[in-house]
Amino acid sequence: MQQGNHHDLRIGTLVHAENAVDTIRQILPHGFESFQLTFGHHVGEIDLERLAGELRELLAATAGTPVISALGLYGNPLTDPQTATDWQRVIDAAPSFGCDVVGGFTGRIPDCPVPESLGPFRDCFTPLADRADERGVKIAFENCAMHGDWERGDWNIAHSPQAWRMLFEAVRSDAIGLEWEPCHQMVSFVDPLPQLKEWGSRIYHIHGKDAQIEWDVIRREGIRSSIPYVAHRTPGFGETDWTRLIGILRQQGYRGTIDIEGWHDPVYCGEFEMTGQVRALRYLKRCRGGDFVPNPE
Repeated sequence: MQQGNHHDLRIGTLVHAENAVDTIRQILPHGFESFQLTFGHHVGEIDLERLAGELRELLAATAGTPVISALGLYGNPLTDPQTATDWQRVIDAAPSFGCDVVGGFTGRIPDCPVPESLGPFRDCFTPLADRADERGVKIAFENCAMHGDWERGDWNIAHSPQAWRMLFEAVRSDAIGLEWEPCHQMVSFVDPLPQLKEWGSRIYHIHGKDAQIEWDVIRREGIRSSIPYVAHRTPGFGETDWTRLIGILRQQGYRGTIDIEGWHDPVYCGEFEMTGQVRALRYLKRCRGGDFVPNPE
């Protein structure tokens, strides 16, 4: 199978932007079809135009022509002016990478209920949504609670459907949507597949991460002890039906990528990190339908 035949839905992974060229060069032979570049809290001193040029050259010389699917910035733009400025930088730079999605956190006013962040969110992201729309870029908010809840937290308020409705009401722009994964919903005991059907039109990027719920721990200890009751897992090692998930995405017309979010699995970690990621890559390709077979003419 040549990479790229499933152009509507590529399978890839996340890589750190600061060493993206070297990392991608090493892992391309495994068959990854897309890459999200993550910048942490800030872009820092990275020359985005130079990085984009180096990656374009590398990917253009690769069979199947893998793509940069998204850029990711994961600081708190409501409290950190540098993160807010860097949102402008990554939105402006995205077309140079050949991508049209920037993922990240909404930010949050620390230790305050979700509604108290809506005003600062509106002030921050209204101009950013306009900027993104002008450049043909989508802003996708990750659905991770970052250990917060409705009443308090430090980073992100886009972690529940109720919050999504409030965010999309606060900034009425189709330029903003979700960077969604089933794991973050399963942690809250939300069934992710019906949710995917409801919110599919606002999902602009998918992170490939699963979860394993330890129901025996919950029954014995509940969820407020120090004993972990859920593990973030690499796809293929958790509980999500990725075949159904991909089927729902295609039925809803999703055209994009599922990029594996590694570095979380408690088993396939350390020296086994890439072992787990490559296994997940092959697993997700099978869930996508296996080898592409062209129709007869």
